Amino acid sequence: MGKYLMKVPCKYLPFANLLRTAFVLCILFFPLFLSACKQKNDANKDISLYGNVDIREVQMAFQDGGRIARINVEEGSHVKQGDLLAELDPTRYALAVRQLEAEHAAQEQNVLRLRQGSRPQEIRMAQAAVEAARADLRFAESELARKRTLIKTVRISEQEVENAQTKAESARAALQEAEQQLSLAKEGPRKEDIAQAEAGLRALNASLELAKQKLQDTRLVAPDDGIIRNRILQPGAMATAGSPVLTLALSNPLWVRAYISEPDLGKIQQGQEARIHSDSFPDKVYTGWVGFISPTAEFTPKTVETTELRTKLVYRTRIFACNDNQELRLGMPVTVTLGNSVVTDPQSFCSGHQ
Repeated sequence: MGKYLMKVPCKYLPFANLLRTAFVLCILFFPLFLSACKQKNDANKDISLYGNVDIREVQMAFQDGGRIARINVEEGSHVKQGDLLAELDPTRYALAVRQLEAEHAAQEQNVLRLRQGSRPQEIRMAQAAVEAARADLRFAESELARKRTLIKTVRISEQEVENAQTKAESARAALQEAEQQLSLAKEGPRKEDIAQAEAGLRALNASLELAKQKLQDTRLVAPDDGIIRNRILQPGAMATAGSPVLTLALSNPLWVRAYISEPDLGKIQQGQEARIHSDSFPDKVYTGWVGFISPTAEFTPKTVETTELRTKLVYRTRIFACNDNQELRLGMPVTVTLGNSVVTDPQSFCSGHQ
């Protein structure tokens, strides 16, 4: 270009120098411009992830042991939350409930008796006992006085007087005892006895509630929507506490387990809209959103197929999927494409994309 500038007339040289400067600046900044355009295109480019519909299992077991009476589901059965799956023979547990109900009723009556105190008839009986003791004391004292008079005429011995005095003292003690019994009858049971009876009633009440809960636990119900994967035991078998009877694969909610490479981590946020594709329906798109991003890195699992090195650190993510037609199955490999929009109301999002 310099040789052409040499032929330019002098009056056009300032314009030629300006053109040369602009040409040099274009050469210098053109790579930067291309890089900025590439970064902009990369930022607007959708991110693709590869993963599987996550399998979440629950080992269904009874809390207590017993003989299995019936199992109401087969392998592959779709169940809803609260459905009755299996039952133990409830005979022993029902008898335990009846026994504790009787003991509880008896203790209730005992507490009621202590709270009400002494009956009027018991108080009158105690008063009658006091009157009888007083009469005995009067008779014993009069007998003692008579014998003391007779001893002066030497008609009785000293031993007879001493015996009469002993009877009088015994009668006096019996009167005091009867008076104390009357006082106790009027005052009623001790507060400590009432508190002890009430504590016993509460203990029986707790035992009764536990027995009823054990009877209720003979019914094995589904904790959530899902599919029966394995039927481990059969009716008639003895199930021990905690031993699995059925395997339930949860299907609500349904989510995809995928992995994000470290360079793409900053481009993904929770709630970001996702499009899910499966091999079974390649032309159909299932909508979803990013529900979880792991805060820590890990090595790529061997079951994940990506085009990058398997030893590269990735971040596990969970993409919730709208699956109203039940076409996505547990364990199915899928491809997830993340868009730029964010889901603000996940509960109504699926209903709006049916």
